[in-house]
Order: sequence, then C-alpha cells, then structure tokens
Amino acid sequence: MTRTALITGGAGGMGFATARILGRDHRIVLADLDQDRIDKAVSELAALDIDAAGFACDITDRSSVDRLFDAAADGGHHVRAVVHAAGISPQMGTPGRIARINGIGTVNIAQAFLGRAAEGDALVNVASTAGHGVPKLLIPFRAFSRAETDPGAFERAIVARSKVAGKKLRSGLAYGLSKAFVIWYTRFLAADFGRRGARVVSVSPGSFDTAMGQLEKDHGASDLLKSAAIKRFGEPAEIASILAFAASTEPGYLTGTDILVDGGSRAGQEFRKRRKPDPASIER
Repeated sequence: MTRTALITGGAGGMGFATARILGRDHRIVLADLDQDRIDKAVSELAALDIDAAGFACDITDRSSVDRLFDAAADGGHHVRAVVHAAGISPQMGTPGRIARINGIGTVNIAQAFLGRAAEGDALVNVASTAGHGVPKLLIPFRAFSRAETDPGAFERAIVARSKVAGKKLRSGLAYGLSKAFVIWYTRFLAADFGRRGARVVSVSPGSFDTAMGQLEKDHGASDLLKSAAIKRFGEPAEIASILAFAASTEPGYLTGTDILVDGGSRAGQEFRKRRKPDPASIER
C-alpha cells in the first residue's frame, strides 16, 4: 500500500511547493480546477522523480470531492495526508463565492477525508492571518456550526455579515470570515479525527510571494509588512515546509490548533503602541 498525500490547489504556489517536499516519501495526488495546470505540475514533479498524479476537482461539489478521493486511492493506495490549499482571495470573487469555496469547500474535503481516515493520518487546512483579524462580534458562530448541514445558510450569513463593510471592502471581510471559519472548523473537527487516530491542523499564512499573494499586493497584503517583524513577503518554500511538517507523521501530538506563519505581523499589530523606537533609526 502506497502512502499518498493529496494536495488541493496543488498546481498553485503553496500547493506545488508542498508537493515537492511531501513527494520525498509520499506518492502525490494534485487536485485543481484546471486540468492543463495539473498536467503541467505533474510533469514537473515527475522530472524530479516524484511519483505524482493529478485530477480536476470542484471542491464545492461533494460528489466531485468523493470522486477525487476514490481516484487517489484507486489501485490500493492509501491517502495518509491531505493538504487543503485550494481557495480564493478577495480579488477573485464575490462574498458568496468566497464563502462557498473557502468555507463549504473545506467542509467537503474534511468530511470526505474523515470517512476514510486511519491511524497516523493528517489533514492540514490552509487558513489565513486574515482569519485572526476579524472582530469576534462579527463572526457568525451559529452559522459556522450549521455549515455541514445547511451550507446555504452558512453562505448567506457570511454575505450578510460582509455588508457591514463598504461595498469595496465586502469581499475582504467575507474572506476574513471564511478563513476564521477554517480555523474554527479545524478545532471543531479535532475530536472526530482523534477517534480515528488521525489529526487535523490549520496553518494561517500571512503575505506570501505566490500568484494569489501578488494579486492582493495592493489590496492589503503589502500593508501587513508595515507591522511585520520580517519586512518582506514570505517565499512559497517557507510556508510549504510548515505545511509538509504538519502533514507528516512527526508531530503526532499536534491537532486541533492553528499555526500562524505571518512574519510577525499580528505580533507587530498587538505591540506596536508599546514598542520603543530603534535607537539606530534615531538621527543624532
């Protein structure tokens, strides 16, 4: 039985970089919407002597997700790890589309894997530092708890809450809410995965130098650097190393929590009013 790591959004920057690491000791299955992108990514992995396959999948369609998992396991393979990196950013969709892809897509992937998970398996959900920045008063926790049973109500709740912001900011707020859900849902799932001897973790990237990160560069991503300890965008390989480690068998006691990888931007926002000026920056 071949150990397989399934990576959604696998043709993108973070997903592909993670595949290169996990491919050292796993068979890789990439999932994305565009078959041409998948085929190109699989060819690049094959050139690195990584055993890889790829399938087109719509994560908002549970039947499509189930077919993906069946295809990944076909031939006696076992899907031991899932890195769920698929998602869209504020500039890529309306609040409703963002809620559906980032929220319900995560539910579909998690539930499909949960039904197949076994001892030592791991699910890693990609969240975002934006999920940490939403005021708790705005988070519709009641709708979060209904996401599995009433996805329409979940989507409507995200759209409704996004309307407290101005029209140009609504997709950004919906994105933050959708990623707050990913962080919440990961904690919610921990006991269910634990009963199967498996783990579930979320990872929250800050500003990274990927196609999606560059798309958001002038829409808030660069602003995070103002408060960050590390004054640059992160490299895909840097977040991939965290995703791959969380998905590996090594951190066997790590579950039901979020790992924030934001270059210190949240810490900077928290403590900036208390920081003293750097003496080297003071003119004499």
